Amino acid sequence: MILDIRLQTSAGKYFCWLFLLLITAFEGRSQTQLLKDVKELSSDSYQGRKTGTEGNRKAAGYIISRFRAIGLKGYHDAYKQGFTLKDRGKKFSGTNLVGYIPGKKNDVIVISAHYDHLGIVGGKIYNGADDDASGVGGLLHLAAYFAANKPEHTLIFAAFDAEEMGLKGSAYFVANPPVPLSSIRLNINLDMISHNDKGELYVCGTYHYPELKDYLLIPDPKIKLLPGHDNPKNGTKDDWTFQGDHGMFHKAKIPFLYFGVEDHKDYHQPTDDFANINKEFYANAVNTILTVVKNYDQGLTKQQLFRNKRVMR
Repeated sequence: MILDIRLQTSAGKYFCWLFLLLITAFEGRSQTQLLKDVKELSSDSYQGRKTGTEGNRKAAGYIISRFRAIGLKGYHDAYKQGFTLKDRGKKFSGTNLVGYIPGKKNDVIVISAHYDHLGIVGGKIYNGADDDASGVGGLLHLAAYFAANKPEHTLIFAAFDAEEMGLKGSAYFVANPPVPLSSIRLNINLDMISHNDKGELYVCGTYHYPELKDYLLIPDPKIKLLPGHDNPKNGTKDDWTFQGDHGMFHKAKIPFLYFGVEDHKDYHQPTDDFANINKEFYANAVNTILTVVKNYDQGLTKQQLFRNKRVMR
């Protein structure tokens, strides 16, 4: 009998160790892919991904290939939602990229990032590694996680075009949604999440929607998840409420959480390259955002979060 118990205990420890090993290996592969996506999208071959250019179309093709590899379903042909826009008297064609994972219910969370950037300015390529290849990489990472772990909500993953031209892609999406707007419960927007030397990641939106604070766990002490940049009465800090694609959802009275870093020396500069992002910070930031999405998706209560004693106050 004693021998049997020891064997069972030993086997249990072995399978627990094996499970942890497999999880670690999966996370390692996911982090490698995360960095690979950002490095690819911010390489010179995409020529800064400006809307209407060949580099932008090439970036769209790469993102679509990743949507397919992950297993996202599409509302539109080849995941594309096309639109036209005018800029300085010229007409451009823009393309949002939209895929989804069906949940256990029809309520929807839209997870978004923009894939366009500034293109070539003065003969220099503006690669936009942080702005916003980092957000697209995070979006793809979250999509891969939920493709393997079925969510409660239906999750729409939207890579918006023409953000740099005045939030045109997200405006078109909100005006022409693939599902009724009334079914969209939350927008999670990722824009500039990989470049911060102090380990600070801001989350904007809780001033307008204070109930969302309940879902902001901090699983990694290396990340300082800070609320702010959303109070129009605070004259000492910028108000980011309408400075990203989440603003179009807010205009439609859809709650949002926007994750991003404060401006840095490489913001909208040709030096915003893959070599200059903070890779460890980036991986930790994406994992933090994933935790927040899981908390909201699973509907964890305020009491449960406070019992964990890791909630942002």
